[in-house]
Amino acid sequence: MTEVEATTDPRPRLSAALDQTQYAIDAIEDADLGRPTPCAEYDVRTLLAHLVAVLRKLAVVGNGGDMSQVKDPADDHTDDWGGAFRAARADLEQIWAPDSALGKSYTLAWGAMTGRELLDAYAHEFTVHVWDLSRATGGGHELDRALAEAALDWYTRNVPAEGRGEGGPFAPVVTVADDADTYTRLAAFVGRPV
Repeated sequence: MTEVEATTDPRPRLSAALDQTQYAIDAIEDADLGRPTPCAEYDVRTLLAHLVAVLRKLAVVGNGGDMSQVKDPADDHTDDWGGAFRAARADLEQIWAPDSALGKSYTLAWGAMTGRELLDAYAHEFTVHVWDLSRATGGGHELDRALAEAALDWYTRNVPAEGRGEGGPFAPVVTVADDADTYTRLAAFVGRPV
């Protein structure tokens, strides 16, 4: 196994984002499941199903499969979203454990990416979605600012602010105060109501 430099290995950041997401999921009460989230198309339950589906998609891609074959949001009917998330995460981490997986190219619906690029992008997606969960449920734990800073940097470099609108994955950028905290700036950049 080849040693991958920490600065280019997205797995530690993805792991931190998943830890933070797991913590938020474990704090969710049944009464929270129907609450709306800042991610307009999801209530809390549907967002949880989406997060589980994303983990499964990444596992399928890591095994050389087609992520479009994974139902998103997942159609699990569960009372244990934390358990479903942990199980899907364990599969993902096992599949992406070999360093060689990071340098391979994977074909996705929107183009080809290396494993390194793919896991990096999804670390940032989980960082945004944990803010969605926290905002929807009034989550009482502090979110990792370093994750938000990395995600904001990634989104500003990779997701143009121009040309957003109906039918796209991101709403127009929302204006926030210059001194807004990093998560608020991140949420605003990806078009969440803040």
